[in-house]
Amino acid sequence: VWCFLFHIIILFYFLVFEIFLNVPPHQVVRACRLVCHEWKEVADRDSFWRERCRREGYHFCHASKVPTNWKHFYFACKNRRNLLRNPRGEDEFNGWTIVENGGDHWKIEAPMVSHPNEGVQKNFVTSFGMCLKSQLIDLKEEGYNSSFMDEIQPHIRISDWYAPRGDCGSEYRITVELLNDKKAVVQEFTPEPVTFPQWNDQQWNQMTHVFKGYGPGVRYIKFTHGGKDTQFWAGWYGIRVTESCVEICPADDS
Repeated sequence: VWCFLFHIIILFYFLVFEIFLNVPPHQVVRACRLVCHEWKEVADRDSFWRERCRREGYHFCHASKVPTNWKHFYFACKNRRNLLRNPRGEDEFNGWTIVENGGDHWKIEAPMVSHPNEGVQKNFVTSFGMCLKSQLIDLKEEGYNSSFMDEIQPHIRISDWYAPRGDCGSEYRITVELLNDKKAVVQEFTPEPVTFPQWNDQQWNQMTHVFKGYGPGVRYIKFTHGGKDTQFWAGWYGIRVTESCVEICPADDS
């Protein structure tokens, strides 16, 4: 009898386990685990979230490490998103801090050349003096606590789209800094400025970079970009920027 009951319990466990794998993850956490002790035990098991990661293709970005909390890892992968606000200028300059506003200042326009992403209908435009703007991302406020950042050290992927104006030379600049709790620099990406001559094809270009192996202590990300025209023409003949992105990427797909 006891052997029979044991097999029934094991069968029940695996049935619940398999059913939960086909239930939306937020429902597993918010509803299923509250039904009874047995369901809660399944929903809280590390093996359940590890299997969910495996089935959905979330592979840990550090081959030599294993997450100590697979549920946190799963939801970090599931909730991957752009942490920059208003990346296309659709909400004017909300979310951005103007660092330098040279020449005739920053402006927002419709793209002169269609962006590869058809959804992009606005871009920021620089002038004849240096124009720079930035955002400071607080990782804790975005749901990435210190233990997660220090243990997982997820890849941090940044990208930015920029384009010159065809009839004027221009310069594009970008700096992205990983900062600790004192806002001191842990690691920095600052490529050489990109310059364009007068009479160019004014096509869109993408700047990308992935931060890896930056060590513990990262609490903020500061994203700064912009540029200017190089011929000092009044108006807005400088570099255009849009569709900027900063993503936390715990899975090895960055």
